[in-house]
Amino acid sequence: MSADSPIWTTHYDHPGNWDRGFAPLSLPAMLEASAARWPDAPLIDFMGRRYSYAETLDGANRVACGLAKLGIVPGDRVGLFLPNVPHYLAAYYGGLKLGATVVNFSPLYTADELAHQVEDSGIRLLFTLSATALLPTALKVMERSGLERIVVGSVAGALPAGKSLLYRMFRRSDVAARPADPRISSFSALIANDGVCETPSIDPVRDVALIQYTGGTTGTPKGAMLTHQNLTANARQVDAIDPWHDHEDRIVGVLPFFHVFANTCVLNRTVQRGGMIAMLPRFDAAQTLALIERIKATALPGVPTMYQALLDHPHVERTDFSSLRVCISGGAPLPESLKERFEARTGARVVEGYGLTESAGVVSTNPYDGAGKPGTIGQPIPGTYVKLVDKEDPRKPPAAGEPGEIVFAGPQVMKGYWQRPDADAEVFVDGYLRTGDVGEIDADGYIRIVDRLKDMIAVGGFKVFPSQVEDVLYRYPGVKEALVIGIPDEYHGEVPKAFVVLDGTVGISGEDLKAWLNPQLGKHERVAAVEVRGSLPKTLVGKLSRKELVEEERAKRSGGA
Repeated sequence: MSADSPIWTTHYDHPGNWDRGFAPLSLPAMLEASAARWPDAPLIDFMGRRYSYAETLDGANRVACGLAKLGIVPGDRVGLFLPNVPHYLAAYYGGLKLGATVVNFSPLYTADELAHQVEDSGIRLLFTLSATALLPTALKVMERSGLERIVVGSVAGALPAGKSLLYRMFRRSDVAARPADPRISSFSALIANDGVCETPSIDPVRDVALIQYTGGTTGTPKGAMLTHQNLTANARQVDAIDPWHDHEDRIVGVLPFFHVFANTCVLNRTVQRGGMIAMLPRFDAAQTLALIERIKATALPGVPTMYQALLDHPHVERTDFSSLRVCISGGAPLPESLKERFEARTGARVVEGYGLTESAGVVSTNPYDGAGKPGTIGQPIPGTYVKLVDKEDPRKPPAAGEPGEIVFAGPQVMKGYWQRPDADAEVFVDGYLRTGDVGEIDADGYIRIVDRLKDMIAVGGFKVFPSQVEDVLYRYPGVKEALVIGIPDEYHGEVPKAFVVLDGTVGISGEDLKAWLNPQLGKHERVAAVEVRGSLPKTLVGKLSRKELVEEERAKRSGGA
């Protein structure tokens, strides 16, 4: 697809008919349509065991009927405390078919984190697994919240027969016993029905399908209310830009489904497309490389740290990547050097895209097979309108030649925040959604992010964008990861401080790196220090996170460290 295609055109006018071309569609109807078209095609590959579209739909129907018997009704919230396992798809589409709203929870949450979001969302029932890393946490939450029921699945039950036996024999320590409590039932008991029951009609535009909590890297997580239409439209938008509709589609599902990036780009988009998802419960570089070869993967969505980990693994040199066409990178800025090295090793195209929880996943991306522009987040996907507004007053355009806050509109824009009308008032402006990201748009409609408004550092009245300093750091051979934050300064108010991880090919001190860096920066951009570390904090999906570093520095200055 050429970068000159109208599908990549950026629109600057009022959104108006932005939903044109994406007829209202519910998520269960999308699955049903694909199951009718490709009933015997594999949708799921889980450690070698495959589930067809017809089998997956049958599982979702059985979940819907089982939930109805437990008293779940349309509008109730149902939680998924699950990794990437087949149970997720059955619970997700089954709960939605019954008219319930699904709420995603990270399997890495502590009991306190999970309890807070369970209470905030008001879920009645929680799906989880009998894993020691999950079930004990869910049980603690049940005792300290309004959670009424837990449905517990078994990993062994979803595996191929041979692997299931081995799992039961050698992984007993990983399995937690299910208490004899009437509030706690097995997944197998839930689906012990014929899958035939009455389900409600769904209004795709009005009915909330998913409450998806924001990452919380810059504050308290908020629940974005995503309708069926938000999610199915975004799946269709992403599918529309794929130039390989006549080719087989086998996608690696290692990004966690609980995150909106994977929910749209891996799960919903693949169901819409009729492809196959080969899923792993968690990211492991060796397992991911083996999976790419075993299924002859065609697509590998991921975050930059994942691509770096694959390159760092010794098995990468003997992995056959010949089937791989495209790697979609999101969640964090993609260093150009990493893109070039991964493309050189795999022969696949690495394209950078951009999206938010509030956008149901995707706003823009570089073309899969066009020239694209490295260092940008590409052009808006079909039906998406993007423009820049003044950083201080979002109702005005930015000054000529100045970066502005990126705002957008489209069928993927959330309905609003769960029980947070105050936050809605801040984020919606004249039909557009504010992103909090500062960017530029060139004459070809390519968007370049300069930084996040909340990450900007105020140095004596000057605004410093951390990403611009990080870009310079990445030019030093051997810098693997870099983050820049603002730290308090009596004279300037704030000054930048850098944190880096080296790749082991060079040995350099923080002071020497600072001496190399600062002459290349503007006076107000110069860092007070460079700290070399063995690792940097990351979010649950592997995105580098400034929040923990800011808290560390704050604690140091208050005597807490």
